[in-house]
Amino acid sequence: MALTESFEYKLEIIPPYSIIQCRRADIISKDGAEIARSYHRTVYFPGDDVSEAPQEVQDVAGVLWTQELIDAYLASIAAQQPDV
Repeated sequence: MALTESFEYKLEIIPPYSIIQCRRADIISKDGAEIARSYHRTVYFPGDDVSEAPQEVQDVAGVLWTQELIDAYLASIAAQQPDV
C-alpha cells in the first residue's frame, strides 16, 4: 500500500498583458490509483517575481514578459489609480 503525491499544472494566458494563471492539481494515489485531487490557483502579473513559481511559469514569463509589455501593464495600472 504505497501512497504517492504528484502535481499537474495548467497555465492560462490572459490578454492583453499576458497575465499568467497557474492551476496546480495535487493528486494523491494509492498503489497507482488516484484517490484524491485538489486544486490551487495562483495568478502572476507582468513584472512579478516568478523565481519561486513552477518551472513552466518561469519559462512562459521569460518568453512573454518583455520589458515593453511590463511597462505597458504598469502604465495601465497607474492610469486606473485615482488622482489624490
